[in-house]
Formats: sequence, C-alpha cells, structure tokens
Amino acid sequence: MSLPPVLQVLPSLVAGGVERGTLEIAEATIAAGGRALVASAGGPLVGPLERLGATHITLPLRTKSPLGLWRNAAALARLAAAEGVRIIHARSRAPAWSAMLAARRTGAHFVTTYHGTYNEGFPGKRFYNSVMARGERVIAISHFIAAHIRERHGTDPARIRIIPRGVDARRFDPALVPPERLAALRAEWRLPEGRPVLMLPGRLTRWKGQGVLLQAMTRLSHDAIAVLVGDGPRYRRELEAEAARLGLGLGDRLRFAGHVDDMPTALLLADLVLHCSTEPEAFGRTVIEAQAMARPVIAADLGGPRETVIQNATGWRVPPGDPEALARAIDRALGLPAAARAGTGEAARAHVLAHYTTAAMQQATLAVYRELA
Repeated sequence: MSLPPVLQVLPSLVAGGVERGTLEIAEATIAAGGRALVASAGGPLVGPLERLGATHITLPLRTKSPLGLWRNAAALARLAAAEGVRIIHARSRAPAWSAMLAARRTGAHFVTTYHGTYNEGFPGKRFYNSVMARGERVIAISHFIAAHIRERHGTDPARIRIIPRGVDARRFDPALVPPERLAALRAEWRLPEGRPVLMLPGRLTRWKGQGVLLQAMTRLSHDAIAVLVGDGPRYRRELEAEAARLGLGLGDRLRFAGHVDDMPTALLLADLVLHCSTEPEAFGRTVIEAQAMARPVIAADLGGPRETVIQNATGWRVPPGDPEALARAIDRALGLPAAARAGTGEAARAHVLAHYTTAAMQQATLAVYRELA
C-alpha cells in the first residue's frame, strides 16, 4: 500500500533524538514511495534532510505564544491542503497544538510521538502537555512512556502504539571500525593500554549522573579511567571542581571528551559503558548504541533502560544515585574474565539487533501511517 504525503512537525532541526527520528522517518517514507515533508524553524539538519529527498518548510514553530500557535496552525493547514497531506505527525508540544488544529481543519490524520515525561511544574502544564496524548495514534517510545501516558492523561490504550527508538545497525557495528581509527582516538584521549575504560555518554548535566560516577570512582578497587562524552560547559566546571576535591586527576583517572561525532569508535574503546541518570529516561538511546557495539552496560534501574538492559544477561542495573552500588557493580564487572564480559556484550548486541534497530522503528511507524491511511 502506497503512503500518502506525510508532514512531520517539530520546533527546529538541530542535533537531538527527536530530530534524528524525524530524519529517519522521512528516509523510510521516501523509501516506501511516499512524499516526506518536514516543517520546522530550520537548523543544521535541514541539509541532510533535503539530501534524503524530503521537502523542508520553514515556519516559526519554536514559538509558544497563543497568537504564534494560531498563525502556525493556519500556515500548516494551508500547507497540508496544497500538498495533499493526509497525515500530520507532531513531535513536540508547542507545534503539536498548531498541528492538531491544522489536522482538524483539513481532515488529515493526527499522529503524535510522546518523547518524554514532560514536567508539570506549574498550573496548567499537564493540559499543555496533553496535546502529545491527543493523536489518533500516540506513539510511545517505551513501555515506561506508554504507562506514563495512561496514568497522566487517561489515554485509551487502543490509541497507543509502543515503538522503541532504534540504533542504526549500518553504523553501530564493531566490524566497521578500522583499527587505525580506534588507535587514533585512543591516542587523542591519552588512554593507556591495560587500564580499564569506563565511558559515560550524555550531555553534561546534573541529572545525567556524572557526579555519581565521580563519587563511585573513589570507591573502586580497579585503576579505571572514566571518560565523560558530551557537552555542557557550565556543569563541566562544577565537575572539574568536584574531581579536584575528590582527588581524581584530569590527566590520570578522568577525561572530558566533549562532543564526539564518531560514537561507534568511542564506544568500542570502553570496557564498560555507564548510564547513571538520577531521573527516568524516556528511553535512553546511548544504552542501545553501546550494546550494538557489543559493550557491556551498567545502567541506573529506572525508566527506559529497565527494558533494554536485561539483568545479568545483557548488562547490569543498579539503584539510581547510589555511588556505592555503582562502584560495586563496576568492580564486579571488571573482575569477570574477559571472555565472560565479552559474552555479555555479544548478548547485548544480539538483543539490540532483534528488538531495537532503526529499521524496525521505521517499519513500525510506517505501519501506523498505513493503518490510518
């Protein structure tokens, strides 16, 4: 069955999981013979999107003002009518209100992807968030998020489709990383052979748990090096001060790698990849990226990683925010024979390839479009 034109709507096209998912679905729509349109305020990913063959329409979709939302609704309705759009897929709250109004005006089907738990810090915020649960089909990116949608919004389970985020198996494959690339990055980061490497990928922010890892490092019996991959200049300064207080030398037991484009190579340098978030992740894509590279993972036992890390089979889970428990888990994992740790990594990769690939996510999303069309 051919697809009708599909319009995805989001605030902008900068780096991030929502944006990457948008490009992945545009790619799949085109491969299935459909037309892919994306409306946003623009950004560095417009070029890659258009190289896929999709059409980008620039609109001020970052606005949250009522007047701006109303004007965007009118613009999206005109666009949908002119292009014969039958499915409007919203991926963020403010533009979702405009997209929902446009769908009602044109008779297009309205789909949402619920990407996070969304805070409710002030009166009316739950109502504002509820637009993400108002789609004819509501895509939840994990079972955790599906339960959250049912609890917070009372959404009929018949409208919810659980479609986990995926990892691109064409890129995250240990066999595709040449030894010279691995050696070059090891040299750049000054990682000596023979010392265990612990890697925590994620934006440098308090709730991602980098501080928990620093405290755990002081409790380890292994002489491991921690590599923090991700940006966040303000919190980095706090972490550097905390590391100095704890006696973790930047030239010895700690590396700040910043933003890394070549994550497959980076992950392959790690003996263990860590997820230390102290608040629940809606999914946690870095976990499955590490697993796709056959890296054993130790994850905080909350949110999405409860689904992607099978205890004592594809990795290990520990109580969130507990440096003592994290240190014990790291020491146990590093104390395993190398073959046993490698076996855990291979089991993790097999599990990801069976359940959490980009291709599976794309096909499941297209199935939602076809179901409505």
